[in-house]
Amino acid sequence: MSNGKDFALTHVSVLVGDQAQALEFYRDVIGLEVRQDLPFAGVRWLTVGPAAQPTIEFLLEVPAMVPDAARQQAAQARLASGAQGTLIFTTEDCDATYARLREAGAVVAQEPTTQPYGMRDCGFVDPWGNHLRFSQIVG
Repeated sequence: MSNGKDFALTHVSVLVGDQAQALEFYRDVIGLEVRQDLPFAGVRWLTVGPAAQPTIEFLLEVPAMVPDAARQQAAQARLASGAQGTLIFTTEDCDATYARLREAGAVVAQEPTTQPYGMRDCGFVDPWGNHLRFSQIVG
């Protein structure tokens, strides 16, 4: 029986409405690399991740991938409400990251701000309402 010390996080699901559009956003706008893109039950097993972290993958999951009809409907409702998850990334230069992503067309949720807890961060939202934050340690 595991005590949890042997666990390692490898995948995080990000609920999206369209995998092709999500790939364009996460690869071309954010700059993540494609890890897997395979046919899967009428959709795709599509994962992306940061180049500096080859062991973590974000599964770009559509409601059709959810295992039962009730949960698929709940996933559709979450998409419709725009209330999704949050991904927080670190960056060496918050202001440069902000400028690059804004120029690439990402929707701004928060301009770069120095926080009282020692971070400078900014925020964006993807086309489905998922929050993306980019944080830089200050000082």
